[in-house]
Amino acid sequence: MIEEARRRAYLGAMQVVSWLPRVALPFAAPSRPQLLQPQEAPEQEPLPAQEVRPAPPLVATDVDAAATQIPPLRPRVEVPRPALRTPVAEQSESAAPVAEPVVAAPPRFALQLLRAGNCLLLVELPTGYPFQSRDPAYLLLRDLLRAAGLPDSPQQVGDGEPIRWPLLNRGVLDQGPEAARDYVQAVLQREREGAACLWLIGLPAIRFGGERDEEAYCREFAIEEVGPAWALPGLELLMEEPRRKAELWQAMRRLMPRWGGA
Repeated sequence: MIEEARRRAYLGAMQVVSWLPRVALPFAAPSRPQLLQPQEAPEQEPLPAQEVRPAPPLVATDVDAAATQIPPLRPRVEVPRPALRTPVAEQSESAAPVAEPVVAAPPRFALQLLRAGNCLLLVELPTGYPFQSRDPAYLLLRDLLRAAGLPDSPQQVGDGEPIRWPLLNRGVLDQGPEAARDYVQAVLQREREGAACLWLIGLPAIRFGGERDEEAYCREFAIEEVGPAWALPGLELLMEEPRRKAELWQAMRRLMPRWGGA
């Protein structure tokens, strides 16, 4: 009975109401005969047959009547619509790079300001450093001064330091061509007293001291608030192209009366 009670507790926990063992169990209660009899499936009554009725034939009058009841289709009119701008196009337009103003690079030059008699000389320094007594360019300059009837030992003006450009290697100071020209002309205006003529020797001296270019070689012109000036090719250019000395000599002979040369 203990085994039977335990077995029924297991079956109850598994929610099994009726069960039939395959073999005889020890200590089990006798089976009830009604559980051993096979159960017959209930007979199902046949469903009544449904009567299939054929569809009535279509009559021409009915089709015509149905067609008259459907309203005719109206033609579709296409209305043109403006093209919409896609966000991608707007984004590409807004992201287009803005052209920045072109800033001119600062020019680089070194000029020496000298005085010979009553003439002021603004000379391009070929090496960027002050002249030495045995420099070929300085010896050529002395020859030109002797030919012009001026002292052949020019004196340095001011502290003797060359005019160098740019003034600063770094910084936000404007050091473009216009600023360089204003600076050089300000120095000439300060030192022009007592000068009958200004010699501009070399292209940087002509460009930033007289606002001219190489077409002004061997010509005389006036500089506002400075006075008359004479443009000469650079000393190195005269040494490399001796043929220029003939044109220079002809111009010098015309201008000698200005500074009192022979």
